Amino acid sequence: MNHERVHELFQFIKNSPSCFHAIAEIRKELLENGFVELSEGKRWNLEAGKNYFVTRNQSSVIAFKIPCADFTSFHITASHSDAPCYKLKENHEMDAAGKYVVLNTEPYGGMIASTWFDRPLSIAGRVLVKEGNCVKTKLVNVDRDLLMIPNMAIHMNREINSGYKYNPQVDMLPVYGDITSKGSLKGVVAEAAGVSEDSILSVDLFLYNRQEPCIWGANGEYMSCPKLDDLECAFVTMKGFLKGQNAKSVSVLCVFDNEEVGSGTKQGAKSTFMVDTLKRINSAMGRTEEDYHCAIASSFMVSADNAHAVHPNHPEVCDKTNRVFMNEGIVIKANSRQNYCTDGVSSAVFKSICEKANAPYQFFHNRSDLAGGGTLGNLSNMQVSLNAVDIGLPQLGMHSSFETAGVKDVQTTIDIMEAFYNSCMEELHDGDYALN
Repeated sequence: MNHERVHELFQFIKNSPSCFHAIAEIRKELLENGFVELSEGKRWNLEAGKNYFVTRNQSSVIAFKIPCADFTSFHITASHSDAPCYKLKENHEMDAAGKYVVLNTEPYGGMIASTWFDRPLSIAGRVLVKEGNCVKTKLVNVDRDLLMIPNMAIHMNREINSGYKYNPQVDMLPVYGDITSKGSLKGVVAEAAGVSEDSILSVDLFLYNRQEPCIWGANGEYMSCPKLDDLECAFVTMKGFLKGQNAKSVSVLCVFDNEEVGSGTKQGAKSTFMVDTLKRINSAMGRTEEDYHCAIASSFMVSADNAHAVHPNHPEVCDKTNRVFMNEGIVIKANSRQNYCTDGVSSAVFKSICEKANAPYQFFHNRSDLAGGGTLGNLSNMQVSLNAVDIGLPQLGMHSSFETAGVKDVQTTIDIMEAFYNSCMEELHDGDYALN
């Protein structure tokens, strides 16, 4: 089994200890592939046949390729850069038992709390510093084993294996050092960021799991890594985007922030970031508002966020006829309440794309008596109404600090994403579409 792509994914995730670092990694790859960086605060002078990208909040990015000829649609993928974790509060150092320093944190998203215990942790994110009359942003990663959240011994918590409710203000505080370390964290962060302590005005810092990714299983068929939800999708959509090309459609890659907390931010899928970008592309190419609406009618979006594979010890929690497995293909997700944006049209279109790529696909529904999570497709459709499908790679342990997925699915999904960007959908009539 070829593990080259998996190791590439691992390196991407290791280089992305925070959402800001994930976008910095994508930015780096885009620049290396000849993309031109734009700023939302400056006029866009776009040219046919060239490639561009723009970031927002340093935690979301939209990249796009403009075809040489006039375009008829947008082909879009959307994933997210964030993952459930713990965020440091503003005044974060606390004394504990008179002998320790712990850090005051709060949950970001819905993580499996128990998976954060007894693992090497550190902090990463960004610092805002004063430089003359300016406020500048610096990325920071304290690249060493710095923190640990210790479990309670079973002798002191006999209920630990009987279902324990973790209190985030009590149980989940990481130990930073002994009492002599009091007041030193700001200096550690400043040194890692390459700035002076006095210049730091504010921070956005998150805990991350430093456990090394691994490939495992009898045949090396599984992989485990932090942040597979959703950096795996960000990675495969980016690779497919870079490889694909279409003469009739603008290829668009979106990676949003804050999906794990509802997407309702200026850089989230509910924001105007995507619609602002699409409209600016349209106008910069000398097209009318009418041209824009015509293009949207023939556009298509793939919302990419990982899916739940059947758990070997609990198959009963999955739907009986719409259950998915690792290494058996990409997952099309649907929900009658439209928590997922898939409908009959978008499902048919995406299945056709998978068949074009000679790639397997699976179908996922939640059990009707279990509520599922939402994702990017239905939220972004609040701003830009277009045909969209929700997909993902099957995985175990979603929202664990160390998740598991299938090795084969990485390359398979890259191939599908390339086929998607090589395709073009055109609305012939409401409900009828031509696929090229």
